[in-house]
Amino acid sequence: MTQVIAVSGSLRTGSFNTALIEAASEMFPDEIQVASIHDIPLYNADLEEEQGIPAVVADLKDRIAGAHGLLISTPEYNNSMPGVLKNAVDWLTRPAADIPKVFGGKPVAIMGASAGGFGTISAQSAWHPVLRTVRARPFWGERLMVSRAADLVDEGVLTDKDTREKVEKFVRAFIDFCGE
Repeated sequence: MTQVIAVSGSLRTGSFNTALIEAASEMFPDEIQVASIHDIPLYNADLEEEQGIPAVVADLKDRIAGAHGLLISTPEYNNSMPGVLKNAVDWLTRPAADIPKVFGGKPVAIMGASAGGFGTISAQSAWHPVLRTVRARPFWGERLMVSRAADLVDEGVLTDKDTREKVEKFVRAFIDFCGE
């Protein structure tokens, strides 16, 4: 069975992007395992040198390396990716020798939700060079950009039926892609 690690790029309680991840997990409980970036410290090469890779990072690296795919739900901040999620990826690529183990050829899908009218098109585009650099295998088959998410999420739960159907279609296509 295909196993996918799913990560929200938002730390906010009631996050629209966490709502997307939780909806995907509910729809595909056997395939989707939710992971968190909440406890990952800011990347600091001095910290890495003095203390090594933090346990929370090492655990997430192992989970991603052992999975068939990685599903990211990214917010969009100032027309780009969120710093906390980029920070997590920066830690996940340390040491550089681990990049092939964690990301090399790994199927990665990016979806996202925002309060604005353009969804997360700029954030999703900003991730493409990062995925190329870590040699991941991006999922190009579908796009899921949820606009006006404040109208679709209630207290951190994706309640809109049409959007739930879009999430289900997107995640099903990605799970199939991971099995190819």
